[in-house]
Amino acid sequence: MAVRSTPVPTDIHDLDPQDFLEEVHSFEFWFQAVEGYLTGLSYGHKPDTLDTPLAEVDRDRLVTVLCNYCVGETAALEGASGLIAIAPNRLAKVFLSTQVADEGRHLEVFLHRLRDLGIKEPEAEVERRASRSLQLFKRRLLELVASKDWEAAIFAQNVILEALEFAVFHSHAQTADPITREVLLGVVKDERRHIGFGENELGRRLAIAPHIRARIGQVKKELDHLVLDTLEETMKHIGVARDEQDRLGRAYLESVERLGFA
Repeated sequence: MAVRSTPVPTDIHDLDPQDFLEEVHSFEFWFQAVEGYLTGLSYGHKPDTLDTPLAEVDRDRLVTVLCNYCVGETAALEGASGLIAIAPNRLAKVFLSTQVADEGRHLEVFLHRLRDLGIKEPEAEVERRASRSLQLFKRRLLELVASKDWEAAIFAQNVILEALEFAVFHSHAQTADPITREVLLGVVKDERRHIGFGENELGRRLAIAPHIRARIGQVKKELDHLVLDTLEETMKHIGVARDEQDRLGRAYLESVERLGFA
């Protein structure tokens, strides 16, 4: 094993750019991160957390919301796995392999939560209930991956989709039942890493190849309405007030604008 010639700074952000990427895109960093909040959990929640009985209407709404979450996680799982083959360097490939593990776990815990709620065939239920806008988004994301358009696919997956999921999951966790809340808060911690990778990767690519901005801007215009439609539909099922829906929509748009896409 190679030994560092200089001590590792207490704050990883003090590392030089290459050492920073080596650190945060590594399996070692990923393992230490997830171990800190997944140890002792069973399917994303503490084993002794009580499952609060839900009124039938609330249970039905939660089932629909979880079905949409499963579509989003499946899109990210299939997208991340496909992107490994076209990633431009080792560090990106390694990070994406950790993201595949994250997305697989997310899908598993959401499907398990559906079973807890009495859904005997969760995957069939997902097919029946999933948002059409989200299904269209998934199809377009996987088309970008299949076309080997690295920048556009990373933008769609690790900026747009992850920003949407981060905003929705964080909001939902504030009012969710105890088990769903614990599951969502664990997933949100993973989404932060995924968004960071996407923003960092695209920021560096745009700095050296500004001409790709126009293509990514076109992808944004194509996908924005699907994202906002999915957000509005999901927030209604969760029971989020209109002003909060509008705030989350703005939060999504602002997260994209950080990269210069108005």
